[in-house]
Amino acid sequence: MKEIIIALLKANLSLPEAEISSTLEVPKDPKLGDFAFPCFNLAKSMKKSPVAIAKDLAGTLKSPDLEKVEAIGPYLNFFLKQDLLGNSVLKEIQKKKEKYGSAKYISEKIMIEYSQANTHKAFHIGHVRGTALGESIARIASFLGGNVIRANYQGDTGMHVAKWIWCYTQYHAKDEIKKDEEWIASIYVDAVKRLTAQPELQAEVDIINKKLEEKSDSKLQALWEKTRQTSLDAFEIIYSELGTRFDEYFFESAVEKRGKEIALELLNKGLATKSEDAVIMDLKEYDLGVWVLLRKDGTVLYSAKDLALAERKFKEFKVKRSLYIVGAAQRLHFYQLFKTLELMKFPEAKKCAYIPVMEVRFPWGKMSSRTGDNVLYSGFKRELVSDAKEELKKRYTLDEPELEKRAFAIAIASLKYFMLRQDVDKNLIFTKEEALSFEGNSGPYLLYSYARARSILEKAKYDPKKKYAISELNAEEKELLVRLGNFPEQVKKSYETLSPNVLANYSYQLAQLFNEFYHKHQVIGSEHEQMRLVLVDCFSIVLRNSLSLLGIPVLEKM
Repeated sequence: MKEIIIALLKANLSLPEAEISSTLEVPKDPKLGDFAFPCFNLAKSMKKSPVAIAKDLAGTLKSPDLEKVEAIGPYLNFFLKQDLLGNSVLKEIQKKKEKYGSAKYISEKIMIEYSQANTHKAFHIGHVRGTALGESIARIASFLGGNVIRANYQGDTGMHVAKWIWCYTQYHAKDEIKKDEEWIASIYVDAVKRLTAQPELQAEVDIINKKLEEKSDSKLQALWEKTRQTSLDAFEIIYSELGTRFDEYFFESAVEKRGKEIALELLNKGLATKSEDAVIMDLKEYDLGVWVLLRKDGTVLYSAKDLALAERKFKEFKVKRSLYIVGAAQRLHFYQLFKTLELMKFPEAKKCAYIPVMEVRFPWGKMSSRTGDNVLYSGFKRELVSDAKEELKKRYTLDEPELEKRAFAIAIASLKYFMLRQDVDKNLIFTKEEALSFEGNSGPYLLYSYARARSILEKAKYDPKKKYAISELNAEEKELLVRLGNFPEQVKKSYETLSPNVLANYSYQLAQLFNEFYHKHQVIGSEHEQMRLVLVDCFSIVLRNSLSLLGIPVLEKM
């Protein structure tokens, strides 16, 4: 449909096709047409006002595929013929099904790094936002033809590990080591509390940290290996529940040695300097402060490790773009990383991009894994599942396995959708009641809308091969059709802006339009039953595709 308008404008205006395509808009109000073209950019060359240009062109642009072209202020508004609109959208969706909206839009190899849950610490709700965001961007990029490598860079060495092992050996050595993120997190929190109360004990932690880096104590090394694997196994359970996976796992321990080498190379080249025996990058002239690479005792900080990781990503995996989806608290760190890569003339420095994951807060305030004022994923998930069960019991009679299955799907949908519907650059306040609501802008509402559509089709014994005709469309049918046809553009926009909330908001608006159509117009037994059943089917296909790109599985029955 868009190509029809582009071809018409190209034939009548001396503008490149790419410029027309990027300028063409879909009006928010369907009463203003199916497409709109602003005439502002034509004013200079045509020496007329945009309003006058739109008025003149509206009288000359003709096409057998158009009902009319109207000038509304400085805009040209195009109204497609209803049978063309209906047939083109519905047939395209029916033909492509789960591939509808996909395209060969991206040809490059992209590495997307996300989640980054450190071993020996909690997997909290903040990690869920980063994991959901990364997984969704990875799915969208793949859907558009990108060769995507999902990467997870986890801190399995460093001071936090030394603190955990110190606390475990000193105060919890008799505890059974459990593949349980809540138990693992409790040891780290206990360590921080003890060190806060007695700061002089940090000297013992420093000794353990140095021994771990040097691998000089076999008992500590064995304990580190065992507890590291226990943490990773606990995380894999969570990743499976969240519907994410990784192609590559990077660990700080694997880039530690090379990180130290790079730091010393920068020092020898005069790019880095020494300050109180620590190796630093002085970036104050770029308003980026001081970036410490090596501590004064020679141990490696994650700054130097990130330099080694960037080198490995491009040299070993030959990627053309590297996306870092990491907490917003690390913003300065990544600006320092990119500037250092630039200064050391790293060839791919400009191919790195940072997407900050803003904080997840609760009505009572922010979280902290150091103090234990945290909301862990596992415990919160259990709470959501329990609440979802109670909501389902009010509506349906289900056996326990089916109740558990649906409640879990609703809990995950409520959690992930709430995270993804917000702008990526904004903090969010998680409200459980709003996230779990079966009405309004929520995951359960979208699952319910999909299940309702499938229920209509099942009740009607819908046959997608049965013939139908596009009659005169009512306002709700046309608006729903236009929105369905807009899905491919929304997918591209979501990738271009690296913002899955574009698709989340699209999904909600689409569900609203469907429910409005369903409430106002009879489907089964109506004069236009087959056409409306096709419309319902196409709605369910597009909503399922959109939710899939958000990493949210649908339920056939609620």
